[in-house]
Amino acid sequence: MRTEAYLFAGVAAFFLGTDVFYLWFSGREPAGTAALTVSFVMSSLMAFFFTMNYRRKGLRPEDRRDGDVADRAGPVDFFPPRSAYPVLTAFGAALTALGVVYGLWLFIIGFGLLAAGVFGMAFQYVARGE
Repeated sequence: MRTEAYLFAGVAAFFLGTDVFYLWFSGREPAGTAALTVSFVMSSLMAFFFTMNYRRKGLRPEDRRDGDVADRAGPVDFFPPRSAYPVLTAFGAALTALGVVYGLWLFIIGFGLLAAGVFGMAFQYVARGE
């Protein structure tokens, strides 16, 4: 994770430098400045996440020089056999996008379905105790 943290920190530094340069020479044009600022914040967030993950968990087997493929072997995670929530989430996302075009009423319905689908996927197997 340390390599990824350095990579995204470099990307964040690039976006910060580009943002300052753009702000200085564009005459304070708001759209490009906002886009570069958001890019800087998002890449900084990723660098922060990878740094904290590295500090919490340490080196992964693939980061060590003496790491083998067998070090990462074993069960990866639990994957549900079937679920209706991905379909509900996709339908909600489609209705939300259509609601942007056709009206607020459709956006609200789509957003409700989208939220229900995401909530259902996140908490479908919470009762399993895992």
